[in-house]
Amino acid sequence: MNPRLSIIVVNYNGRGHLEGLLASLAKNPPATSHEIVVVDNASTDGSAALAQGMPGVRLIQLPANVGFSAGNNAGIRATAGELVLLLNSDTLIQAGVLDVLVERLEAHPRAAVAGPRLVDANGDPELSFGRMIAPMTELRQKAIVSLHARGFGPVSRWVDRTTGTEQFVDWVSGACLLVRRQVAEKVGLLDERFFLYTEDVDFCASVRAAGFDVLFTPRAVVVHLRGRSRATAPRAADAAYRRSQLAFYAKHHPRYLPLLRAYLKFRNELP
Repeated sequence: MNPRLSIIVVNYNGRGHLEGLLASLAKNPPATSHEIVVVDNASTDGSAALAQGMPGVRLIQLPANVGFSAGNNAGIRATAGELVLLLNSDTLIQAGVLDVLVERLEAHPRAAVAGPRLVDANGDPELSFGRMIAPMTELRQKAIVSLHARGFGPVSRWVDRTTGTEQFVDWVSGACLLVRRQVAEKVGLLDERFFLYTEDVDFCASVRAAGFDVLFTPRAVVVHLRGRSRATAPRAADAAYRRSQLAFYAKHHPRYLPLLRAYLKFRNELP
């Protein structure tokens, strides 16, 4: 019998974080039947050997770093749970959290995706959802995130309030994203044009276009340590972000693409 929940962790040279995540899952497994699959993107830091040695963890080794979207798609295709959890290696799972996330998704039959409240190691919330990316909404999101990171009181208090409310949103972070398999397959899984960044926003847009809702719930709280890719290879991560940003605008807002390219060229950030 297939497990009900397939937990997929895409990893690239994140051995330290991966070890912490897998230990937290071993200590706090969900009560629902589940499987844990680590998709390793050709890491060189011993990540694959670590995952292979963990009880209850299945390893899929890819021959090259194919990126976040393609890595998750490989994991989805290799599993069969009716629910799929995309989980970053730089997260930590506490007792009961995943069962709460499943329960909240199932409480809303029209919802196909659910994301938890993400907090850092100090318990401070992350703005892990938002409106569909467009020029003004992207600027707004970045301004809020920047001011919140700097500890600007009014903004941080607003982030704390808004992330404390269960609500339907345009997208939730792919750091911890629960989706119904049937819907994920219906929309064609994640778009592999997005190597890293914005794939979660695009995927949620596809889910909404198919007639389903995206739920953010603070009743489930997941620790997100962040910074994995930027810490290991900041220049490569910045370039990957810009490539994904260009691909996103080409797909969703083509009329703004020339302006974005000109802006990035002016800033010497055009990949």
